[in-house]
Amino acid sequence: MSDHLPARSRLVHDAIRAAGIPGDIVVLPDAASTAALAAEALGVEVGAIANSLVFWSDGEPLLVMTSGAHRVDTKALATRLGRTSIIRATPDQVREATGQAIGGVAPTGHPAPLVTIVDEDLAAFPEIWAAGGTPHTVFPLTFPQLVDLTGGTVISVV
Repeated sequence: MSDHLPARSRLVHDAIRAAGIPGDIVVLPDAASTAALAAEALGVEVGAIANSLVFWSDGEPLLVMTSGAHRVDTKALATRLGRTSIIRATPDQVREATGQAIGGVAPTGHPAPLVTIVDEDLAAFPEIWAAGGTPHTVFPLTFPQLVDLTGGTVISVV
C-alpha cells in the first residue's frame, strides 16, 4: 500500500483515496521540484503538470493549482478575485500552511483546507500530474478530480 512512501506522501495518499481518486503516488528517482523536471521524468507535456503554488493574500494562504506551461499573473488574479494583493508565500509560510516543502506541495494532505484556485487551462489535458507531498513524489488525476479534491474555484490565472 503506502508504507513505502515518505510520511508527507502517506497523508496525500490517504486524502486522495478518501476522495475516490484511484491513481497511485509515484516515487521518482530524482527530485522533480519544477514542472519542467516533473514533465521530463514522466514523459508528459509540461502543461499537464499541476503546479501547487502557495501565495499570501489578504492575510491568508492561497493555493493556486496552475498549469506548468505558464506563470500566474498575480496582479490580474487579485483583480479577478477581488483581493488587495497576491504575493508569493515565504518558505516558512508554505510549510506552515501545507506541512510540505516548496517543490513538493500537493493539492491536498494539508493540516487544514486552503482556499484554492484551479487554473482553467489544466482542463485541456485528459490526465494531469500533481506533487505528492515531496519533491520526489507525484500522482495522476483528472481535472474534475483536482477540482473536487481541492474544492477549488476554476478561473484563468494568466
